[in-house]
Amino acid sequence: MYSKKIIIHYSADVADQPIVHRLVKDYDLAFNILKARILPKREGLLVLDLAGTKENFDKGILYLKESGVKVEPLSNRVIQNVDKCVHCGACIAFCPTGALYLDEKTMKVLFDPEKCNGCELCMTACPVRAMEINLF
Repeated sequence: MYSKKIIIHYSADVADQPIVHRLVKDYDLAFNILKARILPKREGLLVLDLAGTKENFDKGILYLKESGVKVEPLSNRVIQNVDKCVHCGACIAFCPTGALYLDEKTMKVLFDPEKCNGCELCMTACPVRAMEINLF
């Protein structure tokens, strides 16, 4: 099973189309909505954890792009600013996915963007605002 967290940006002209429904029915993909900003007849955003076979996943992503939506990995939009980070570890306690963790050898906070679900809890926990999430 192949799984990846993606961001789907869609415009007003495709807002009324059953895009996610087609991912399930036509490409046999399972999804979990991690975040959504959906407004009728306006642009919007979905953060999905999308899973299925690699072949179906790739076909589903191609379908999305051909449908006029912008698709990108969530990991492209979540950044640990290592220049700001003081490695205090405050964010680790709030990270529900384990994307932020302590390297016991170096005692530094490390970030695995592939585990991140974009919840933004780390942003509020970090006293120096070293985590940056720009979904829009």
